[in-house]
Amino acid sequence: MMLPERKPSGREKDAAAVALLAQLRQKLHSEEISLARKAAFNLSWMQEDGLDILVEALFGNFPRDTKKAAAYGLRSMNGRMHKLAEAALTKGLASSNRLAKDACAKSLQLMREGPAAPKPSFAKKFQRPRHPGVREFRNRGPARDQFQRRDTRRER
Repeated sequence: MMLPERKPSGREKDAAAVALLAQLRQKLHSEEISLARKAAFNLSWMQEDGLDILVEALFGNFPRDTKKAAAYGLRSMNGRMHKLAEAALTKGLASSNRLAKDACAKSLQLMREGPAAPKPSFAKKFQRPRHPGVREFRNRGPARDQFQRRDTRRER
């Protein structure tokens, strides 16, 4: 997918930062959702520039996977950007785009409630002991205390 060139914000320190942001932006719009989520997580560490790119992807005319990855990146933001990301997701609830609205609603729910608790596994609940009939008894009875060595060789 060919993306229009992004105008640098002026906050980047050097050309390497601009190149990295362009690369992450390209990966965010990838067809593969796992690659897009990784790029969104990396953009969540990029402060204002990452926020700009993620908000652009969330509210732009892009596929559902890109919007979900952008919402994931916004909810992964930490520090002072957390409130700005939450405000962007809240703004997305009023969006006319159904895909953006759904992604924002799910992301806000996960931010507020956290992930669901894991359900107990069926296999662990009804697990049998491995060797039910084998038991070991140590030092029980007088026969164990009076150990005598048997000499099997006969002396000639």
